[in-house]
Amino acid sequence: MSTVMTTGGAVAAADLGRVLPHEHVFINEMIEDRAGGLLNDAGVAELELAALVRAGGGTLVELTTAELTAGAAPDPRGLYGGPAASGFPEDHTRSAANVAAIAALADQTGIRIVLGTGHYRDPYLAADLDRRSIDETAADIVRDLVEGFPGTDVRAGIIGEVGADKWFVSDREERSIRAAGRAHLATGATVTTHASKWPVGGDVLDILQAEGVPPYRIITGHCSTIDIPEYHLDLARRGTWLQFDTIRGGSAPIVDRWVRQIMALVRAGYLDRVLLSHDVCVKSHLAVNGGCGYAYLFEQFLPLLGRAGLDEGELEQLVTSNPQRAICN
Repeated sequence: MSTVMTTGGAVAAADLGRVLPHEHVFINEMIEDRAGGLLNDAGVAELELAALVRAGGGTLVELTTAELTAGAAPDPRGLYGGPAASGFPEDHTRSAANVAAIAALADQTGIRIVLGTGHYRDPYLAADLDRRSIDETAADIVRDLVEGFPGTDVRAGIIGEVGADKWFVSDREERSIRAAGRAHLATGATVTTHASKWPVGGDVLDILQAEGVPPYRIITGHCSTIDIPEYHLDLARRGTWLQFDTIRGGSAPIVDRWVRQIMALVRAGYLDRVLLSHDVCVKSHLAVNGGCGYAYLFEQFLPLLGRAGLDEGELEQLVTSNPQRAICN
């Protein structure tokens, strides 16, 4: 039986319910967003996840990799002291505090949470990543998947998000991506990628396939930010998952664009390769601050796809069987 590792242990893929395959709960992106890039309020996170459960959500995939977890856990003093002097966790993995806090939220709210492992992208990658061998980095990822995050008994269930910041893959990003590919070969875990603002998903896919990762075990992220139909179709033909994961509401033209992108793939015969999520990662995305929260997709966006022509079975496939298949081992 296909299973997925959650913070509470292995769960049969068919028991995951509706899945959000690309989200964050506690995260530190203050390198790029000083005002809104730190999510570490446990009370707010509990409210947001409880709303997801009420909306019918069953599982959330939390993709906050090592470099994004320094300071990204609730501080009982209400303070944020910042990362270590190096800027990043020295053991090249999620902080134990981050893991423990997310596992506690899963228990409190009833949402299943799958944790990611690996390394993100520039400018977050640790300075010494290119001084470590690719196999050393891969071994750390394998450890998180097989043994658990250091200092915890919680295991990762997916590799990622890993990827590229700009229109090319940097040398350090390539090392991170190759390490992710080798960790997949050792564990079978899905690799989920970051390819935002630029159509670089194919380049990341090339590197992973060169390491031997089958395209159907790769999720190409942030397709919703690239409004190039040919890019989407090329990825679909290659057999990767296409993840439209910035579905956060907004102006009518933006929302209509997402509907158009998804429906174009459906009409081309690729309904079974599409994934949907929000990528909540900054304060303005939280429902308590007027953002999408974790329930927008289920409560507001799926009805729009229904009006565009998808039937109930197709809508449910997008949020249940598709992500269940994408993330299972």
